[in-house]
Amino acid sequence: MPEPARIAIDLGAESCRVSMLRWHPEGPRFEIVHRIPNGPVHHGNTMHWPLDAILAGIEEGLRKAAEIATEGVASIAVDGWSVDYVSLGPDGRPLRPPFCYRDERTEAVKQAADKRIAPLEIYARTGALPHRINTVYQLLADPAAGGAANAPWVMLPEYILYWLGGRRVAEHTNATHTGLVSLKTGDWDAELFQLLGLSLEAAPPIVSAGTVVGQLQGPLATLAAFRDTLLIAPACHDTASAIAGIPSSLDSTLYICSGTWSLVGTLISEPVTNREAFDARYTNLGAAGRGLCFHSMVNGMWLLKQCMDAWSAEGRAWKIEDLIAQAAQTGFPGIIDVDAEPLLLDSGMPERINHQLWRRRWATIPDVAGNEPVFARVIFESLADRYAYALTSLEQLLDRKLDRIHVLGGASRNKLLTELTEKRTQRPVEIGHPESSTIGNLAVQLAASEANGQPVAAEASRKWAAVLSRSE
Repeated sequence: MPEPARIAIDLGAESCRVSMLRWHPEGPRFEIVHRIPNGPVHHGNTMHWPLDAILAGIEEGLRKAAEIATEGVASIAVDGWSVDYVSLGPDGRPLRPPFCYRDERTEAVKQAADKRIAPLEIYARTGALPHRINTVYQLLADPAAGGAANAPWVMLPEYILYWLGGRRVAEHTNATHTGLVSLKTGDWDAELFQLLGLSLEAAPPIVSAGTVVGQLQGPLATLAAFRDTLLIAPACHDTASAIAGIPSSLDSTLYICSGTWSLVGTLISEPVTNREAFDARYTNLGAAGRGLCFHSMVNGMWLLKQCMDAWSAEGRAWKIEDLIAQAAQTGFPGIIDVDAEPLLLDSGMPERINHQLWRRRWATIPDVAGNEPVFARVIFESLADRYAYALTSLEQLLDRKLDRIHVLGGASRNKLLTELTEKRTQRPVEIGHPESSTIGNLAVQLAASEANGQPVAAEASRKWAAVLSRSE
């Protein structure tokens, strides 16, 4: 009888995926079984995630997987983006569709919170850079948005596990993104909850990556493939999962997780929370196994996606491959600050980019047919410049040289951006697997099955990542 299959669910801001690992005579192979288009939707003046559509798509993907995996499925694990969560009613069901982190409701709330406890103090306590999108500020904004202040909540990837039949938990790598986890204890900072007037009882218990959180229940559990399927919390944050999916050591390596956001940093063993790290916008977040992901969150391919959506609405649709190819052949007026606050918002992106060019006294780009590659080139040049700055500041903060760059994520297939990054950083760039978060998700599942209930070691997941990286 062949080894049972494993399923990885990856939640992405643009698409969600259900992938399956199966064992063949020539070795393990994984494939994407089902993709679910995703993106925030507007409800009046607010932005939410289409939770019902995501759940329906996941169920469809799992049913497809069950038909294929006649050998049975040993486990399912979920990773995804951070900071967003689902508020639950007394019946355990969502009170409303979850807010998208880009919703502007947290702006005033963060300003008020900063007067109660200084951002640098929160940084020193939690290691998490206090972005306005962080869960802590979203929770503080809930009452004004009509939410119950004491409602139980669960982060989005862990909510999928809860929905599938597991218990309500917060996996550590994902929990650290809330801005509410103590660096000293690795658990919720109870004093910080009290200082901010948040309910500690509403927060789920924190578990480590690789924890079994239950067994699949409900209608899906009646399918033959799912009779004995366990639910596992992997590294639930997709970046931590992607890094767990890198088969080589990251000593002296800068990683760039390139997608909607670009997360640029390296692994460290002890937190860095001094003023210099704060000013350089570096955050300390949990890594699978042990250590911390020390990186800066840079605006990423969101910029191009927003431009492409705007052009498509005007009948100027582009394939991204063609846009990149033409951008490689065009000039550009100058670079912009990709992290400027207006560029984090949705809609009107070409106009927003032109405003940033104007602020730096560069020529603006007429937003007409034929100029789309010029906008793309500005975005790519600006991202590469930001990556170079991040590398320099990181080396100064850590007082050590980073010899190479490892790029992973969907945008790793952008050859032009890779070449510009190599040119501006003067470092060799290696391309990781485009589905690194899936590999890390599966690697942690496999390592957890060997750990017999003990915490998963980074070396164990790296071992499996090396096997899976060769599995396609």
